[in-house]
Amino acid sequence: TRAWYSRCFSLNNFQGSTSSLFVWNDMNEPSVFDGPEQTMPKDAVHSGGWEHRDLHNLYGFYQQMATAEGLLTRSGGQHRPFVLSRSFFAGSQRFGAIWTGDNVATWDYLKISIPMVLSLSVAGITFCGADVGGFVQDPDPELLVRWYQAGALTPFFRGHSAKETNRREPWLFGEEVTAAVRNTIQQRYQLLPYWYTLFYWAHTMGQPPLRPLWVEFPAEEDTFTMDNEYMIGGALLACPITDPGVQQVQVLLPSSEEIWYDVQSLKVHKGGRTVILPVTMDTVPVFQRGGTIICRSTGSGSCSEDFQKLPLSLTVALNSQEFAEGNLFLDDGYSFRYHDTKAFSLHSFKMDSGRLCSR
Repeated sequence: TRAWYSRCFSLNNFQGSTSSLFVWNDMNEPSVFDGPEQTMPKDAVHSGGWEHRDLHNLYGFYQQMATAEGLLTRSGGQHRPFVLSRSFFAGSQRFGAIWTGDNVATWDYLKISIPMVLSLSVAGITFCGADVGGFVQDPDPELLVRWYQAGALTPFFRGHSAKETNRREPWLFGEEVTAAVRNTIQQRYQLLPYWYTLFYWAHTMGQPPLRPLWVEFPAEEDTFTMDNEYMIGGALLACPITDPGVQQVQVLLPSSEEIWYDVQSLKVHKGGRTVILPVTMDTVPVFQRGGTIICRSTGSGSCSEDFQKLPLSLTVALNSQEFAEGNLFLDDGYSFRYHDTKAFSLHSFKMDSGRLCSR
């Protein structure tokens, strides 16, 4: 069945499709909407004596696998497939991205999206995110802005809503909302070189791009129950705002041995304490850890291909020993030449005693 399904994506069979085809597998699980759990009873017996509880998530897993294989075949193995799936299972991270499913345009759903994507990340499902703005119901302008700001700081970032909802393009909410969302998206694009490098380490080392604080600071017991702030790689600490009407936030900066730099104000904070920050609609508390170097694209554009043509900048955040280091992974972004012919570059940056070196 998977082989047949994969063949359906061929250019001959998929009439009207182009070489630029990206697929979203939605509702890809056995559903029975008039039951208590909206699926088959868990003890329903399938061929071979297997109960449904053992097989339910495998359906989506195999469909995403077959879709990825179909896209690979249609490009002659030349292009990496992109397949987004709602249903997933252990190992689904090999075939594409997932999102957290139907959510609601409320502050509670925005708040819970963060521990959800953190849980997925440490379980190995690294390319994950939640629908920005909520799938059902209608977000007010403040909630929409805060959701864009939070979503832009997760691996998979998209807006999506049910067809019954009101239109929610940012420009429909006035210039203040439009400007805040535009600024958030531009910062997301500029940070893509860092995200891409994190996914290189996820691919080669299994390190999730999104990490609970305790992953980086296992000796700091204060971090064990924190799920409203998190690390993006080892260098950035993010604390998205998930409550309405907030004028100030408390952010835990772990470890008294660390130095933290406010990305927006560049103010320096010593770790091992909680800081109180005033915030506005444009504020997203993000801190760079001392001892790290982050690479960003400079300038602006309307798609990732635009940004690949722009210069890169390094943000060096020194630690107490006036040392910092970081990495940058680059390849063509779409083929398998990084694997087949080692056509990539992995840059290592170090700043030590006032001297910046690149290898």
